[in-house]
Amino acid sequence: MGEAEQFITVQSGGHGRYEEKKSVFLGECAHVESADEAMDFVREIRKKNYDARHNCYAWSIGVVQPELHASDDGEPSGTAGRPILDVLTGAGVTDAVIVVTRYFGGTLLGTGGLVRAYTAAAKDCLEKSRLITKICGKTLRLTLDYTDVGRVQHFLEERKIRVLSSEYADKVMMQLILPEIAAAGMVKALTELTAGRTHIEEGEKQWYEAEPRT
Repeated sequence: MGEAEQFITVQSGGHGRYEEKKSVFLGECAHVESADEAMDFVREIRKKNYDARHNCYAWSIGVVQPELHASDDGEPSGTAGRPILDVLTGAGVTDAVIVVTRYFGGTLLGTGGLVRAYTAAAKDCLEKSRLITKICGKTLRLTLDYTDVGRVQHFLEERKIRVLSSEYADKVMMQLILPEIAAAGMVKALTELTAGRTHIEEGEKQWYEAEPRT
């Protein structure tokens, strides 16, 4: 399997809530990049909600073949952790963990009721989070003659290419970031646009945030 071109993750976690038959389900999520970070977050929630009966959780970490993990934390098998994980994977979100805390209200909900409740709390939590799309990108550093700056800027604006920085000295230096799959074509296009006068250096691959999600 090849490398992913983009993925969705949590930038800032939200808080979710669902109530059924006096049982209260509280969802919280966070951005994490390892199983250790995810478990640290789980422990933090457990400590905060020390008086709760269950703190069920799930995480997805990684992009191409994400590491998936779910825990029912004492609830009947498959009624809590898996539904939470399904919310994450169904939304295409990775590098994230969700914990749903249950305060028991005295009435059993049954397996169907538990699945519905944990799903609802996890969804509410994720919907109230700020999600971002990250793109697999590459930086290009351009060294331009002043006579070419205007046409290059117009060319980049038309194609919505992000300019990270511009420096004006004997020549103009601009640093761009764009999807890695478009880098080779951009080098060719800029070389042709300026008749070979522009010196272009390719940087390392890096993930960068796409335009804000609306």
